[in-house]
Amino acid sequence: MSQPANPLRAYAAVTAAYWAFMLSDGALRMLVLLQFHSLGFTPVQLAWLFLLYEIAGIVTNLGAGWLAARFGLAATLYGGLTLQIGALVALAQLDPSWGVTASVIFVMAVQGVSGVAKDLAKMSSKSAVKLLAPSEDGGLFRWVAALTGSKNAVKGLGFFLGAALLGLAGFEAAIWGMAAVLALILTGVVLFLPAGLPGRMKSSESWSGWRSKDARVNRLSLARMFLFGARDVWFVVGIPVYFQSVLSDGTEGGRREAFFLVGGFMALWIIAYGLVQALAPRLLGRKGQPEGDIVHKAILWSGFLVPIPFALAAAAWLSGGVAPWLTVTLVAGLLVFGFVFAVNSSVHSYLILAFGSAERITRDVGFYYMANAAGRLIGALLSGVSFQLGGLPLCLATAGAMAAASWLAARRLADLRPAPADCA
Repeated sequence: MSQPANPLRAYAAVTAAYWAFMLSDGALRMLVLLQFHSLGFTPVQLAWLFLLYEIAGIVTNLGAGWLAARFGLAATLYGGLTLQIGALVALAQLDPSWGVTASVIFVMAVQGVSGVAKDLAKMSSKSAVKLLAPSEDGGLFRWVAALTGSKNAVKGLGFFLGAALLGLAGFEAAIWGMAAVLALILTGVVLFLPAGLPGRMKSSESWSGWRSKDARVNRLSLARMFLFGARDVWFVVGIPVYFQSVLSDGTEGGRREAFFLVGGFMALWIIAYGLVQALAPRLLGRKGQPEGDIVHKAILWSGFLVPIPFALAAAAWLSGGVAPWLTVTLVAGLLVFGFVFAVNSSVHSYLILAFGSAERITRDVGFYYMANAAGRLIGALLSGVSFQLGGLPLCLATAGAMAAASWLAARRLADLRPAPADCA
């Protein structure tokens, strides 16, 4: 398997491309959510807008690993950026005169393309780290934590950017501006990405090897699915809609102010989450610690997450959803949730690369992120349904149930052993 002459330069180029993509991804999500909530869409209708995005991620992660193995990681990275530009251009064609059904179907389709784009870019970037990172002194954990943490900080900026652009420039102008900037960045990445980015596998590898034969990879993927479901149950619809409802006074000026406040909080949450992810190797102890120690810490931190959403659900229920102290409690509690969630996510991102074999890393990472996308899909759907049926208390309690399921799945990791070499 070929290596670039300068792995650090290749890592920097991949990271820059991933940053650009995630900035646009965060902005697009906030634009769509706030724009259609302001048009009167219900929580369930808002959740539907993101369902095809997540379904596309499930399918894409299965195929993306195979495509990268056949054609190289650079090709799938370029493909992700190109599709995102196409999705933005298509979304700019949305006609306000269309009915609700037509608008939902159209935006779902565009979001589906964006979902394909996102997971092509993510799989390419994460797989490249496995193949480029130094193997000594905990280098893999530090490199993947830096990529993942910085990516999420940039995505957080995208949330604020999307809300700000919607309030200042309007929906269509924001979309066209983002497409133009992303096209310039794609051009720069194509020109400056070093030759020799690895990723191709032997031609005998078949499509049928999509599921890992390593039980650790499969169990970690299950824990990942429930972990991200626990986040998206409140993150996709519930909390943004609740905050916009309580922060807006119903006037045009109040609505714009609520855009900034909601977008600002979501941005702060994602940025703080990304910073904690980047610091996770330091938070978890010494450099170069055995893999088994990190597995035990993954189980421990997974358990720490479970009581937080249940406590917030109880607070929302006791307040009746209108007490002045509830908003402050939710902000503080969700920041604590974000800290614990970030450590969990960072450890998972390290373990999938540590467990996966270099010979089929794109396939193992693809399967793992398929589970990640499945969790987001479940979370997005439950976010709208639980909020509409039971308001904020049910939404947060559902997040707690998903966190508990993630902890139960992670507990088995300590008992599992690597697959035999000929099965990797």
